[in-house]
Formats: sequence, structure tokens, C-alpha cells
Amino acid sequence: MNEDIDKPKVVLVTGCSSGIGRTTAEVLAEHGYAVIATVRRAEDAEGIQLGEHGHVLLMDLAVSSSVQAAARQVERLAEGRLIAIFNNAAYGQPGAVEDLEREVLRQQFEVNLFGTHELTVALLPALLKQERAHIIQNSSILGFIGMPIRGAYVASKFALEGLSHTLRMELSDSPVQVHLIEPGPIRSQFRQNALAALEKNVDFERSRHGWRYSAALERLSKPGPASSHTLEPESVARCVLHILSTPKPRLRYRVTRPTHVMHVLVRVLPTRWVDRILLRYAKGE
Repeated sequence: MNEDIDKPKVVLVTGCSSGIGRTTAEVLAEHGYAVIATVRRAEDAEGIQLGEHGHVLLMDLAVSSSVQAAARQVERLAEGRLIAIFNNAAYGQPGAVEDLEREVLRQQFEVNLFGTHELTVALLPALLKQERAHIIQNSSILGFIGMPIRGAYVASKFALEGLSHTLRMELSDSPVQVHLIEPGPIRSQFRQNALAALEKNVDFERSRHGWRYSAALERLSKPGPASSHTLEPESVARCVLHILSTPKPRLRYRVTRPTHVMHVLVRVLPTRWVDRILLRYAKGE
């Protein structure tokens, strides 16, 4: 009798310190998956509930050696049963494009794109050995529209979407499917982390975009939901679960009303009209 039949399938979830990552990891564990969750700092692992088959690993996507070490640990722990990666780990670096130094922009890409890419490529051979496997990329509504003071994050998510689209076509003759999830406002610590990144890396007091930064500081400091359309992180976790448990899952999942609305507007309206709508929204935030 093959003992592996009784062992649960393994899913890797990155960025599990809070919000979408932690919630998704716990939801998948509740549904019988063996979840390997990554966090950047040891203290971030506190309280994650993954059951008897779960593991928490330390990984910093900005550091190649950390990514490679984590990939080796995942292969060892999965024992040939890795069937999915949910690339969720990311952060948002606020700032007007002209105020972003090269190194600040590079750091945004190191985490949101380069590290995610390196991890995915390192584990792709393990996924290719499965009868059915998934690479699930957590993008954003800002993966297909731009917004003022969000240029670095927007650029990284546009790049992730382009890379994922190409990867999906290149894997079309394999058992590995590539999916994109595009959330809008989701309850998480994203705004708190973005505020810290803004204060650390941008000299907003000397910028000609002072009024935009005043609004951004107020928005990022405001407690409670980012907007009336904010959903709980479970809404994204359900998408991941659906992908893993459905015979023919979709290739793209849009989450929250703003994401669905903007997708339609981008497709039917002239670009100048879309820009006006986004600028008006940004001014009223």
C-alpha cells in the first residue's frame, strides 16, 4: 500500500504574517491541505494555526540566498507532494514617481517581482512532476490600472501580471496552471506597512506633490477599513480554495466591487476618461 496516498497535498503560501496570507494558510489547513507558510521575521509566525501537517518557514524575498534556502526546505518538507504555490507576499511603496530613488524602486521589485519569480522558478520542477498543479499569483486592482502616489507598487504588479501571462502560455503543455487574483481593498496591515515605507523612503516634505502626500498620510493613518467596499481576507482565501478544489478553475479572479467596476471601465472607456475617473477618486480619498 502506498503510504503517500494518505498524506495531504502540500501548498506553499507566502507572506503569512497577517491578512490575506495568514487567513489563506489557515483556511487551506482547515480544508485538509498541508500548508507551508512563510514569514519574514520569526515573531510574525506567532499564532498561525496550521494543524499537525503545517510548517512555518522564514523567508525574505528581497534576499536571494533566503529564497533559495526556503525553496530547499519546501522541497524537503513536501516530500514530492507540492501541488500549489500562492505567491502572496508583497508590500506597497507609496510615493510620486518622480520622488522615488532608484534603490527604492528596485527594493519594491525585489520583493514583489524578483523574489517571487526566483521562488517560483526554484519550485517549478517539483510542480511539473504532479498530475495537476497551480501557481497562484496575488496581484491587485493596481495590476491593471494606475493611481497617483502608488507608482512603484503599480509597476511591480503590472510586471507580475505580464510575467504570469507569459508563464501561463509557456506552461500550456504542462500540468501546471497559472492563475491571477486581483483584489481591491481587503482588510489587512497593508496600509500600516505602506505608511512606514513612505515615511522611511520618500522626502515628501520637499516634494511638489505635498498636497497629495498630506492626503496619503491621512488615508494610510486612518483606522478601520480603507473604503466602504473593503472585504475580509477570507474573500481571497476562498478564491485560492476554489482554484485548488475545482476541476476547471478560472485563470483570473477579481475580488471586491471596485475591481469588477474598473475592469469594465478600462475595457469600454477611452483612456483619458479612465484617467479622469481615477484622478477624481484619488482626490476624494
